[in-house]
Amino acid sequence: MMHITFYWCNKVTLLFDFWRTDSWSSYALALLACFIVSVFYQYMEDRHQRFKILSSKSKKNYPPSSSNVTVNTPLLYSFPTVGSVWNSARFATAILFGINSAIGYMLMLAIMSFNGGVFVAVVLGLSIGYLLFRTGKEDVVVVDNPCACA
Repeated sequence: MMHITFYWCNKVTLLFDFWRTDSWSSYALALLACFIVSVFYQYMEDRHQRFKILSSKSKKNYPPSSSNVTVNTPLLYSFPTVGSVWNSARFATAILFGINSAIGYMLMLAIMSFNGGVFVAVVLGLSIGYLLFRTGKEDVVVVDNPCACA
């Protein structure tokens, strides 16, 4: 039976038919797995953000120094050529984004089992992962302005 409201029970089916819990020990292991995957999700998000910052530092795409930049900007985005933007850093960032998205959707589907313990395990895992891996770095802003025009 599929629940549409939160319930608190040790019998839950997570993501796949073969991942069913029927005892308190299997339920605790399932909650531990949800917690660990949630912490890992925050770790991967941090790695993705750091890799994105590092790969953006390597390329130098500065706008032209003319005063009418908005006039020179095309209305439609042109598809980049093979040598200009398609480098290994961009490809790796796209792979990390895909992995992060898959893990995030799996966590969402686990919460949609509507089991209260799964919900608490995922939220606690995300919170602790954020505390461990992602706090303190959001307020740092690096400004790189090569055309110090003033």
